[in-house]
Amino acid sequence: MAAVVPFRGVRYNPEKIDHLEDVITPPYDVISKNAGAAMQKKNPYSMINLDLRNTSQDETDDDGRYEKARQRFVSWQDKGVLLRDAVPSIYLYFIEYTHPSGKKMTRKGLVALVGLAEFAEGIVKPHEKTFSGVISDRLELMEACQAQFSQIFSIFSDPQNRVIAALETHRKEPPVCKVQDHDGNTHTLWQITDTETLREINAFFVDKSVYIADGHHRYTTALDCRRRALANNPQLPADSPYNYIMMYLCPSEDSGLSVLPTHRLVRWPGSMNADDLALKMRAGLHVDEVTADSREDLIAELLRKMDEANTSTSLPAFGVYHAGENRAFVLKSTRAQLEDKILAGKPEVLQKLDVVVLSDVLIKKLLGLSHDQLVKEQLVSYISNTEAALDAAVKASETEKDHTPLLFLLNPTRVGQVLNVADSGEIMPHKSTYFYPKIMTGLLINKLVAHEAVSSLYKG
Repeated sequence: MAAVVPFRGVRYNPEKIDHLEDVITPPYDVISKNAGAAMQKKNPYSMINLDLRNTSQDETDDDGRYEKARQRFVSWQDKGVLLRDAVPSIYLYFIEYTHPSGKKMTRKGLVALVGLAEFAEGIVKPHEKTFSGVISDRLELMEACQAQFSQIFSIFSDPQNRVIAALETHRKEPPVCKVQDHDGNTHTLWQITDTETLREINAFFVDKSVYIADGHHRYTTALDCRRRALANNPQLPADSPYNYIMMYLCPSEDSGLSVLPTHRLVRWPGSMNADDLALKMRAGLHVDEVTADSREDLIAELLRKMDEANTSTSLPAFGVYHAGENRAFVLKSTRAQLEDKILAGKPEVLQKLDVVVLSDVLIKKLLGLSHDQLVKEQLVSYISNTEAALDAAVKASETEKDHTPLLFLLNPTRVGQVLNVADSGEIMPHKSTYFYPKIMTGLLINKLVAHEAVSSLYKG
């Protein structure tokens, strides 16, 4: 079902850019205002000047930034800072990284163009909701620059590892680039141009679906861009570049594919001690207090108990830490509790998600905090790093006077759960998954050239 084809990637010219780490960036939506300013200062050719920060974080009025980004993109190509590969290629993309557990891992994937399909077609499957403000910003940038600056992160099933093995066999040495990101992870990119291999990859995906792991807004933006192109040209050819999106694709079975949890720091309005918190939670969940000598040991034991509960029963389990009193509890669902009227109307694939039970049963029902209240009063923060989440909770407990900080710790969502939710056509709550590490922006750019035909590029 999925159309996966090579393309002529646009890359930084190593003769013009001595240090690639100075110009590549994390995805636009995780760059803070201060971090963005530092990137601009570090090198004028930083990708932050093309793949602009998500301006809906600060302001939404167009101050000419999209046109300025277009002018930079054209200028950088004219100066030879950016070069377009002469031959259509698929790119093998490895990331060597250290998992938060300390384990050294390598995630293996590929970058190619994938044919756009509406979600209802079941070819490209989402698991998250998108927001119009973000899409509007990305659409204006894509239309102005006629380029896709960053890749959608998607996963696909390949139990026999046919795709990556074929690409590894026919990759060109040396790699086209090798660079470390700000976390010390090593990103390596190889070019594959062998015609038979490209056809083999294309044929493999003919009866496959792909699942968006990260980049739902960018994908929806590409769909909107295609709709605009169709409105301007109802006879838009099937092989138009507007019918394709640049994706990073990783096998769901890859041993280096990691999903980290995203913890929630909730500022409960008012004062609530740990005993009252436990009483509220016991009205709908099984609650066990966890004890240890130090704060660090307490959190480590809580995480161990959470993982043990989740593994032994396959039912939702998570933890809560009351920073003000240095007390922690592991919370578990029972099969009977899954029949709670709040969850009874939800599909089974959602009932079994830790994050659904946390948001719908604990936070909404037992603690009485609606999603609208959380957003409107800015009562919740999302933090993936456990140490950072703990530090934020402790600091908040020392400074907050009108709120009680409660840190809700989650187990990672399993890749199989993501696929099951997507296959069922359902949507996970906000910030349910954090695929780590992030793909770096600037290693490859897909230039949209209206008169080019993607199929002819593929056929060579």
